[in-house]
Amino acid sequence: MPFYIMDLSKEEFDFRFKETLELIITQMAENPDVQVDKFYHMTYFLENLAFFSPVIFDLLQKTKP
Repeated sequence: MPFYIMDLSKEEFDFRFKETLELIITQMAENPDVQVDKFYHMTYFLENLAFFSPVIFDLLQKTKP
């Protein structure tokens, strides 16, 4: 069952957003084709992106019809 951003609370969005970022990092870490130096840069970027979850939520809420 798909979920829609409008149906999530800010807390739920934050949890799912961070959970998704962690899943991406885990998948990259387990992939032998990922270059180590690029992995560290991408991990740093994704972890910093997690701090912007409330801002992203607010922006998505403003765009709802």
